[in-house]
Amino acid sequence: MVTVLVAFAALALVVPALTPRLGRRVFWIAALAPAAAAVLTVAQTPRALGDGVHERFRWVPQLDLWIGFRVDALSWVLALVVTVVGTLVLVYCVSYFSDDQPGLGRFAGVLTAFAGSMYGLVVADDVIVLFVLWEATTVFSYLLIGQDAERRASRAAAMQALVVTTAGGLAMLAGLVLLSVRAGTTSLSAIVADHDLVTTGGPLVPVAVVLVLLGALTKSAIVPFHFWLPAAMAAPTPVSAYLHAAAMVKAGIYLVARLAPAFALVDGWRPTITVLGVLGMLIGGYRALRQTDLKLLLAYGTVAQLGFLVLAAGWGAPEVAIGGVALLVAHAAFKSTLFLVVGAVDHVSGTRDLRRLSGLGRRLPWLAVVAVLAAGSMAGLPPTVGFVAKEAVLTGFTEALHGPDAVWAWTALVGVTVGSVLTVAYSARFLWGAFGRKPGVADSEPHALHGLGVVPAVLAVTGVLLGVGTPLVAGGVEAAAQAAALGDEPVPHLALWHGLEPALALSALTLVGGVGLFLLRRPVEALQHRLAGAPSAAGTYRRSMRGLDRAAAWLTASLQRGSLPYYLGVILSVFVAGALLNLALGGPWAFSVRFADSWGQVPVVVVMALAAIAVTTARTRFAAAVLVGISGYGMSVLFVLHGAVDLALTQLVVETVTLIAFVLVLRRLPPRIATANPSRFRVLRALFAALAGATLAVVVVVAASSRTAEPLWPDLPAMTSSFGHGLNVVNVALVDLRGWDTLGELTVVVAAATGVASLIFVKSREDTLPRLRDLPASVTGDRHRADGEPRAWLPTSAAIPTGRSAMLDVVVRLLFHGLIVLSLYLLFAGHNAAGGGFAGGLVAGIALAARYLAGGPAELGAAAPVRAGRLLGLGVATATLTALAPMFVGREALYSSFFEATLPVLGHVEFVTATFFDIGVYLVVVGLVLDVLRSLGAEVDRQRLEDVRTPLSDATEPAAASTRPTEGSPA
Repeated sequence: MVTVLVAFAALALVVPALTPRLGRRVFWIAALAPAAAAVLTVAQTPRALGDGVHERFRWVPQLDLWIGFRVDALSWVLALVVTVVGTLVLVYCVSYFSDDQPGLGRFAGVLTAFAGSMYGLVVADDVIVLFVLWEATTVFSYLLIGQDAERRASRAAAMQALVVTTAGGLAMLAGLVLLSVRAGTTSLSAIVADHDLVTTGGPLVPVAVVLVLLGALTKSAIVPFHFWLPAAMAAPTPVSAYLHAAAMVKAGIYLVARLAPAFALVDGWRPTITVLGVLGMLIGGYRALRQTDLKLLLAYGTVAQLGFLVLAAGWGAPEVAIGGVALLVAHAAFKSTLFLVVGAVDHVSGTRDLRRLSGLGRRLPWLAVVAVLAAGSMAGLPPTVGFVAKEAVLTGFTEALHGPDAVWAWTALVGVTVGSVLTVAYSARFLWGAFGRKPGVADSEPHALHGLGVVPAVLAVTGVLLGVGTPLVAGGVEAAAQAAALGDEPVPHLALWHGLEPALALSALTLVGGVGLFLLRRPVEALQHRLAGAPSAAGTYRRSMRGLDRAAAWLTASLQRGSLPYYLGVILSVFVAGALLNLALGGPWAFSVRFADSWGQVPVVVVMALAAIAVTTARTRFAAAVLVGISGYGMSVLFVLHGAVDLALTQLVVETVTLIAFVLVLRRLPPRIATANPSRFRVLRALFAALAGATLAVVVVVAASSRTAEPLWPDLPAMTSSFGHGLNVVNVALVDLRGWDTLGELTVVVAAATGVASLIFVKSREDTLPRLRDLPASVTGDRHRADGEPRAWLPTSAAIPTGRSAMLDVVVRLLFHGLIVLSLYLLFAGHNAAGGGFAGGLVAGIALAARYLAGGPAELGAAAPVRAGRLLGLGVATATLTALAPMFVGREALYSSFFEATLPVLGHVEFVTATFFDIGVYLVVVGLVLDVLRSLGAEVDRQRLEDVRTPLSDATEPAAASTRPTEGSPA
């Protein structure tokens, strides 16, 4: 299963790159991943229907955390639905899209990634893994719904789906964490199997169950969270057929069915499931009858069917669970078929509006037959699988009328019956609207299908075959229903025909009532038109978001005043108040202060203090930045005096890079401080700053003096050498002992780089730079050689543009490669000596900064002809792969292997696989510095050049041009 998930990820990355060459045929490649997963799932059938298939990998052994996957009967059914329908939808995309479709490669990659996330979700046996994949499907669905980013409707629908499902996902995360803590395990199967959890878990267990249920209901668009699903019809039709019929909306149904055996008897579970399920059927069916867009008609029909599904799958009783699982399979088959039929109708006729379609059934009889088969299954006509499922659910609720929850069983039975009447009515409306002849409407003139009817035909026929062949598939459905049912009582046998029984009479009643309701569609439409002003969930959402926007605007205007002193005042006020309050209420506090560890610290601290005080009196921003840097360099000296050479080196290069960033930013600010807005409260600010500093000093002393546990540092050297196979405690801790923390920090670095760039790049995120060889000689000072020989190593001093220093150019060119070599040395030597990926990356960043400061953007482009974003992504990917790779060979994550050998020339060589993690850190740091140089440096240069050129465009005095800066200089 892990191999299949890796294949999904690999294809999702490869498919976009293949699209320019293959066009829409790339979907054949994308379909290989779900097809392979389907084959694997079929091969697992005997074990899945027996004891199940298990795969476990150690994650954090100290916390007894594992990454687990499990295929039992229930997940086997869902995995087949996800993979088979996913494969067919990707094949359908070959005929649906054109080669020149905008964003085709991105769409194919994201759809493949979604299919992989959905497959992983249904086979995950760890609640943390399940939640990660749950949110992955949310993100990928957001990208797929908003595929056409130029349309406002697509963007709004994508955001709406993201907001609703993410909010539910966060609630679900809290619930899963509570359940895991109470059960003492993160294994989903173990939590469900703990039958004493409800009685012994305390009052937090019902709260946790409600939170998890909230996440499932939002994901599956259950009332009152159903409004995002019809809006999501802005997505391409294959997305609707897969995500909103067969896959994503089934995630919540699956989770409800998975948890039902453990929590169906928790107070409030069945009433909640019953009320929301019945309301979903009624509201969805009612709204479907008034739609004129065929996709919206199916979307509201999906809302109704999802209510039916959550009711049947979540009830928990064996007699109902069998129908719930069968309905889950049936719905995936008929609803994906109908969405794909709508896609074909839209393609061949140019519209989905049933008021403009007429006589299409005679022109496309094959497609009409396919639609009839699927709609018949949706309406519950024999011998389709939809009929089998509906009969089983009605039979189950009929039998539950004599149980302890008879009131809710009656509610469910009546609701399902009325909802099924509406289902028959909107099924007939769909067929009439898409293929029927309408008086006064000209017959449609469709184009050729060009293969668009093949996949819907396969799915429609499958729905009929599953119904006729119920005895052949009953074993799998019954085993899955047993996994979703309470207790050990066997589930009823699934069959196409159970004889004359109440359920059959109810089915006949729904058919008659649905047909009658369709025949009375005109008075029904008139009634719905008069009731059109009733409150709706979508309107409530829009009003809530508008209120949230207004509140956010008011709060932002109140707090974000554009005044840095104000922001610092608020932050420091909260800090001082909170710290003093804790100090006053806590205690007794211990105070242990030592003047100095060595006399060498005293002059360094004095210089740092004087520099800090001098900052407050500095008149220019540059002087203030330099004085702040002195404090940072002083800290590096203190590290050296303490013997922490590694920390000293890191602090030194960090301070240098930070100072360079300061200088780059200061170019866009006035040179002198407080020239535009001089301070009126200098004394008050000084007193408040002194209070904040004194408070921080007291907090540090109290915190350092209040240690109660034994420190960890005496054991770190031994752990570093034995566990991490290194001598540098700092580096081994970063890339091995606390590698997960470092990996999280890398993502923060990437986010920071992206944030800086987004503030600078106004129109587009384009970080490519001109190379020296691509610029004209008038800019570089270089001349073409007539004999074709390479250009000069450095432009001649006479040709260097104004603002550049020949001496600086030469020095930087001489030092650059040495600094790069030094950075690589620090990278590879850091495991045993001072250095590491962080320090090495910063040294390389200093080398790049020197090239930029000497020659400007073109010189930086020559030194680093690679996008900063690619370095950042490659670095995070390298570190992540290094962290996860040991799990594929049976080790825990971040496990480091040690190799040593004697090689010719090199002699004795030692290598630790954690070095690859350090390489990832190195790449991220280099990418960060390069991103800063290209945003705060090169992009600011370009903007300044435009600012100068714009007012000169209409100038008449030639002398004004002499003030224009050159492109070769950052000055």
